[in-house]
Amino acid sequence: MKKVSHKIMSFVMTIVVLCSTMSFTMNMHYCGDSLVETALFHKAKGCGMDMQKPATKDCKITEKNCCSDKQLVVDGQDELQLQVDAISFEQQLFIASFVYTYTNLFEGSDHTDSTLEAYKPPLVNKQLFKLDETYLI
Repeated sequence: MKKVSHKIMSFVMTIVVLCSTMSFTMNMHYCGDSLVETALFHKAKGCGMDMQKPATKDCKITEKNCCSDKQLVVDGQDELQLQVDAISFEQQLFIASFVYTYTNLFEGSDHTDSTLEAYKPPLVNKQLFKLDETYLI
């Protein structure tokens, strides 16, 4: 049971480190005020109602585009290394004593102490089964 819980906790910690260091981009396409499409890691395709530029140069009438694209960038953590130079002597002492006591906490002892080894069996003065004459057949 201890090994299974240790593996589960290791897997969960791996996922936490992976999610905290990963960067991703979320693209959103709005048509008017409503959200039409959301995409991760690539650009949102859109709704197909994008306004086209006028074909001729003399046409100066332009309409406002009702569609808009928004991009949300989530940056992950870049610095994961602990600087060993910045650790004080008291912190090093605490870490060393914690590791030592934690590893010795789960060591099992192979030797079982038996308190009966020190005592001798009592001397038998009389054989009781002969006195009462009871025999098992």
